[in-house]
Amino acid sequence: MKSLNYYRRFVATLFGFILFGVVGVLFKIVLLPYTLSDTQNDIARQMQARRLIGRVWKWFAGYLVWSGVLTVRFNGLEKLGRPGQLVLANHPSLLDVVLLIGHVPQMNCIVKKDLLNNPSMKSQILATGYIPNDESLEMMEEVDAVFKSGQSLLIFPEGTRTGWDGQIKLHRGAVSIGLRSARVITPVCIKMNPPNFKKGQPWYKIPPRTIHYEITVGDDIHPQDWLAEKPLPIAARRLNIYLQDYFTRETT
Repeated sequence: MKSLNYYRRFVATLFGFILFGVVGVLFKIVLLPYTLSDTQNDIARQMQARRLIGRVWKWFAGYLVWSGVLTVRFNGLEKLGRPGQLVLANHPSLLDVVLLIGHVPQMNCIVKKDLLNNPSMKSQILATGYIPNDESLEMMEEVDAVFKSGQSLLIFPEGTRTGWDGQIKLHRGAVSIGLRSARVITPVCIKMNPPNFKKGQPWYKIPPRTIHYEITVGDDIHPQDWLAEKPLPIAARRLNIYLQDYFTRETT
């Protein structure tokens, strides 16, 4: 029975990877109305594209649950997507952004710059107005504009997926963005057991049992509380240490 379950999940995982890639490429046609015209400053059109992509990603996550590849439980999801909110999430796996955006599609997101070279992702990034992370001054101005326009923003402050050792190391830049521009900072803890979908991991290296995700939205952090007594660089360093300890504690 265990062997049958393993091979069923193996086939479902293979089909999931194929499905995501093929649909992503074909999705370029659906998104043409959003990518042929300039949507850089058209938030309404970006929101339309986000809702469309969110529905597809939610459907994809539903397939993975239905097929037995994974299970997922959300706690406090209703607290996400508020105006001027910076959402900081740890990044244990490849599917983290799919699970979050699939359920809270209105959020903007900072994504890896290299994804613009991915044929299944480029159109989605351009259509939604997601911000490629090139660490430039222009990027910081885009982020500031996102908050001023009343959008929420999702960032994975580790910069890459958590390693197999489970050690979480945050880049201070994400916290600095929140202290400088956001109305509120909200941490999201993503736990998965057993670990899987790591960077560089072949798709066929599936775990011996179904993966379970638990995604929990933490308490709000108010930037003004951290900036009240300390200047930005010191406050950012202190908050970064606090969040690193928080994510480490909540995922072990």
